[in-house]
Amino acid sequence: MKDFFKMMFASTIGVFIALFLVSLVFIFSFIGIIISSSQQVSYAPTENTVLEVDLSGTIVDRTIDNPIAAFFENEYEQYISMIDIVDAIDKARTNNNIKGIYLTGGNLSAGISSVEAIRKALTEFKENGKFVVAYAGNYTQSAYYLSSVADKIILNPQGMIDLHGLAATPMFYTGLLDKLGVKLEIFKVGTFKSAVEPFMLDKMSDANREQLKSYMGSLWYNVSCQIAESRNIEQEKLNQLVNEGLVLKESQYLVASGLIDTLMYSTGASDYIKGLLGTDLKEDLKLASVKQISSVQTTKGKSGQEIAVLFAEGEITNAQSGAFETTSVISDKEYVKELRKLKDNNDVKAVVFRVNSPGGSAYMSEQIWKEVTEVKKVKPIIVSMGDYAASGGYYISCGADWIVAEPTTITGSIGIFGMFPVVEGLMNKIGISSDTEKTNKFADLGNISRPINSDEKALLQNYIEKGYDTFLSRCAEGRNKTKAEIDSIAQGRVWTGEQALKIGLVDELGGLNEAIGIAAKKANLGNYAIVHYPEKKDFFTILFEESMGE
Repeated sequence: MKDFFKMMFASTIGVFIALFLVSLVFIFSFIGIIISSSQQVSYAPTENTVLEVDLSGTIVDRTIDNPIAAFFENEYEQYISMIDIVDAIDKARTNNNIKGIYLTGGNLSAGISSVEAIRKALTEFKENGKFVVAYAGNYTQSAYYLSSVADKIILNPQGMIDLHGLAATPMFYTGLLDKLGVKLEIFKVGTFKSAVEPFMLDKMSDANREQLKSYMGSLWYNVSCQIAESRNIEQEKLNQLVNEGLVLKESQYLVASGLIDTLMYSTGASDYIKGLLGTDLKEDLKLASVKQISSVQTTKGKSGQEIAVLFAEGEITNAQSGAFETTSVISDKEYVKELRKLKDNNDVKAVVFRVNSPGGSAYMSEQIWKEVTEVKKVKPIIVSMGDYAASGGYYISCGADWIVAEPTTITGSIGIFGMFPVVEGLMNKIGISSDTEKTNKFADLGNISRPINSDEKALLQNYIEKGYDTFLSRCAEGRNKTKAEIDSIAQGRVWTGEQALKIGLVDELGGLNEAIGIAAKKANLGNYAIVHYPEKKDFFTILFEESMGE
């Protein structure tokens, strides 16, 4: 019996020691991933290197460095930085050791403007006499649009292309809300402000259908024109092919139609690239990642002559991206602080405000707009619009010296709305009641247990209309137009960048590089450095700031 207890005690101790050791390994591995993810080692490509651009994931302007995502990579969606890809392509274009680009993967999700920016960079890369080859098992529409610029598009023999055009299918919730006994009181200004329609209608309004048809038609025209030109297919013929349901067509048909050049497995695609390089097929293909090429050191530029590129991506809100977040938001407090720092930094001679936002809080947008106008008093500030700069995204842009948008940028949506829930019907269904005693007329404004009365409706509608009038005033001032002129193209209507140029909401079509060039010209800069803001913080810094409530 004594030996039994000895063995049991020893086994228990052994289990605890094993758990302790496993925990230490886990902790040190975790810390190692965090440290390695925050360190960037300079990479030097050797002869016959090929830049591999993996098109698997979702493209955003700028990624958040998140070691948690690296540790649990299957639990997080993979995000790809458009800025890093363009930077890597630009560096590869002028590096003699890099002979070509290999676009791999194909499960890509991206905004049209982001793809357009990368396509431009690939086109310039090819102009240096270097090759671009694309290979995928399956191409999403975004992946094919990007890959269509390649010299050769290779598809797996069992693969497919999901090239289908554009569609918008909003869901409407009025029937559900009726069954639940919930009513949403809608207060808005703007005939085309469609964000509230799912809560007040059971199908699209005529105005929304009109704007969708208009801007989606413009977007698809741009996309289809570029694909048709790259693949040497008539645009009308391309649309005929798209209308055949390409996603279910056999791969041989895709080759015959001219959308794909050849069918190969991945080893065949690698051997094809080796043939372009003139290397032995038995040798391994020397591939460099976007991260590696981005780390290649280049001349920074003249000290004290900086153009700051301030990235603002995501919803405009009072929240901030935390240590465990993988996507960005635009916090008014953070961006007011950043804009003030850039205004007061004497080394920064001009600011490029990169906006990629569908909008958000009108109040938060107003705070950022104000700081943009303060920067404008001291130095040039140029807006570069990404996939979206709509509603609040346009609000924070309109005060700049100059606005540059891609032809496919979604912008405008100058309008405002508010929604107020009333759950009296739901309370009745589940047997809950309420009662109120108050000292003043509007003391219980915001009480969702009863219907809104006429005086409250008038008060709320007046508040929304006042917000819209302020929005019009900001746009009119920034665009040097009257409020009536802005109102005629506002009303919540969404425009593409191409359309916005014609009606005066933007000044020029182009991407981030064009915006930087304009900033340099307005600041009379010849030699300058480009510095990205907000500065990226490491995981521990963000975690510490969160714990301190900063």
